[in-house]
Amino acid sequence: MTDTPTSLTGTVLDENTRCSLGELCRLCGIPAELVLEMIAEGLLCPQEKAPEEWSFTAIEIKRVQITIRLQRDLRINLPGCALALELLEELEELRQRHRTR
Repeated sequence: MTDTPTSLTGTVLDENTRCSLGELCRLCGIPAELVLEMIAEGLLCPQEKAPEEWSFTAIEIKRVQITIRLQRDLRINLPGCALALELLEELEELRQRHRTR
């Protein structure tokens, strides 16, 4: 039995990462219409007012990725995803506070 090498590609994100609407769609593999729905639902808050100038942070990229997984794996709708994300972020904040004690 021979092991075949596996090649992975990815994008490194840090807290200073910013991307446009097109880049967000490409990174997450979703259509712009879904991003617009996420914005309308309050899941994302792009920087700037005009859509052609929107800028999304690494945190928002992560929120999109989590939302996609929640929808795919658990079939949760966008309002449910918004609630789940809020609870997950609150849980992470509580964990951080507990670690710093």
